[in-house]
Amino acid sequence: MNLQYLKAFYVTVRLNSISKAAKELHLTQPGLSMQIQSLEKDLEVTLLTRSNRGVELTEAGTVVFDYANTILSMQDNIERDLKNLKSNKKELLIGSCKAVGEYALPCSIYIYKQDFGDVDINFEISNTNDVIKNLLDRTINIGIIHGNVNAANIKTEKITSDRLLLVTSLPLMKDTITLDEFKKLPLIFRESGSGTHQTIKNALVPHGIKIEDLNIIYELNSMEAIKTSVLSGKGISFIPELSIKRELRDGHLKEISIESLDIFSEFFIAYREDHNLTIHEKEFIKFIKSSKRGFC
Repeated sequence: MNLQYLKAFYVTVRLNSISKAAKELHLTQPGLSMQIQSLEKDLEVTLLTRSNRGVELTEAGTVVFDYANTILSMQDNIERDLKNLKSNKKELLIGSCKAVGEYALPCSIYIYKQDFGDVDINFEISNTNDVIKNLLDRTINIGIIHGNVNAANIKTEKITSDRLLLVTSLPLMKDTITLDEFKKLPLIFRESGSGTHQTIKNALVPHGIKIEDLNIIYELNSMEAIKTSVLSGKGISFIPELSIKRELRDGHLKEISIESLDIFSEFFIAYREDHNLTIHEKEFIKFIKSSKRGFC
């Protein structure tokens, strides 16, 4: 079985589009179709059928697709490990949600590097949905996410929990408000797809409140941008306590308590179940779960 043809098939199914897959693989559409047809010929089965909704897996295609993810991941691991052996290079490919990546993770990486100075660390910051997508696409091997997920081939381990505080820089009329008063506040929210957005949404469900019931004046895709907006008096927002300790201590931000509503964020380390973790990846996971991580 040709692994190049298998990858062509896998990417086509993942993107649900011949044209998108051809673009990602730097192939022409006819060239991509020929590779998939060659794979079908080798396996003596039909893998895909085309429809108005894109491509659909046949029963045989479902079997092959399930194995393809594992096979291609193993191929990537072999190539990576052999490359690292030749260069004697140790590398961590990490993705993080913004609530941790913009504040706590840089401190942790600094501390980790004190003991593992020979490990090159590359990390990118995005929302939780994108971290999971990057894990499944194998562009990163370790993810730090806000809230747990139920995704195939993804294993998670809890790192820590943190209070999600409603804060303002404006003079407070009341330290504690009711849920009805809360719904009238001018709120700044993280975008849909972020862990913070989903955590708040889940916490409001028992109280019969939907996101649409709130007075959200705008959404931002950066917790740092939200913090800056709140500090400059442009709105009120939920922000993880770990990212505003200094502002709370110095009185630049003040917490608004909501009756009967306490929200806690949970953060998890995530990685693919079929990924063979290297020694330094295992050490990083062990470190980030310990009290030594030094979230600041």
